[in-house]
Amino acid sequence: MFNDAALVTESANLRKFALRLTRNKANAEDLLQMTLLRALEKRDMFETGTNLFRWTSKIMFNLFVSEYRRKMRFETQYSPDPYIERLSIQPQQETIVDLKTVHRAMESLSDKHQEILSLICIQGLSYEEVAAQLEIPIGTVRSRLSRARETLQLMLDDAPASVQVPFAPDQRQIGHHA
Repeated sequence: MFNDAALVTESANLRKFALRLTRNKANAEDLLQMTLLRALEKRDMFETGTNLFRWTSKIMFNLFVSEYRRKMRFETQYSPDPYIERLSIQPQQETIVDLKTVHRAMESLSDKHQEILSLICIQGLSYEEVAAQLEIPIGTVRSRLSRARETLQLMLDDAPASVQVPFAPDQRQIGHHA
């Protein structure tokens, strides 16, 4: 058994150890209090003549690990945030109107411009793949795509303000093939 004065003496070293474990002063104080309480509860298990700090720091470490595991198991596993995020649905009315506006504008383009936009921007084909499929030079693919995008953007700019859609070129295609 140990006396209370010895436990009070070790509390300064235990506080430092708790701070190293938790990296948070408030949590370190809580861990220290739990450790001191557990040491007092289990004082009859302490073997006289052994190192009190070693014994109490082992208690502290075990309490810390148990609390960490409990938090990992319950607090993260049952956090409602991922479920709430999956359940929340953004309103789609504007998207539907935007898509209809783009679709109408696309239908106004020439067949060649529709085809090039569809192959590159919608189907995600590379310039080389489109050139091979249409049997045209890659320079023609680029210029036709540029004119199609420009024409489509002008049409969308002329659309009513409530349904205007900024037309951004497919950056992935430009970065790989321009």
